[in-house]
Amino acid sequence: MSESGLRERKKRRMYRTVSDIAIRMFLERGFDAVSVAEVAAAAEISKPTLFRYFPAKEDLVLYRIADHEEEPARVVREGPTPLEALRRHFLEALERRDPVTGLNDDPEVLAFHTLLYGTPSLVARLYRQLERTEEALAEALGGGLDARLAAGQVVAVRRILAQENWRRIAAGERLDDVREDAVAAAERAFGVLTGVLPGSVTE
Repeated sequence: MSESGLRERKKRRMYRTVSDIAIRMFLERGFDAVSVAEVAAAAEISKPTLFRYFPAKEDLVLYRIADHEEEPARVVREGPTPLEALRRHFLEALERRDPVTGLNDDPEVLAFHTLLYGTPSLVARLYRQLERTEEALAEALGGGLDARLAAGQVVAVRRILAQENWRRIAAGERLDDVREDAVAAAERAFGVLTGVLPGSVTE
């Protein structure tokens, strides 16, 4: 592996390590009760170094799902049409119980989502991340107002479906009981998008 490749791996490892330490502390004591300085000390780095990696405290949490930010934009290029690619991708994620779909009953995943959705500043930061997801998807769909409108609806559908799955499981419902409804709801939701996201949008 090249020197630049090794540096990149080391950088990604640092991101993940610091994020994991921060999330563990936030889960134990609460997001607002833990300072950035405390996270930096636990990670054995300086506060300025931490801020070079994570410009905002909220980014320490959102890093865990940052790789999903441009996922819809990547998916639409897989075809055969943008809508079918997005529908198939979400259903496949449900099948493997990907945490991003909310259909996961692992205690650590549930705790992370409770932290994320239960902290106002994290919710606000999450919406900024979703805005960037919309922007990237709209560009992949060809740009323009129609593409932005379609992208906004796609991102909203994915978010609402995931939150509903998480809400039900967090409330105590069995994953297997939620799964059938989750698949049916996803099929309905992407069906509604048929008139919004025609296959010709990228042509």
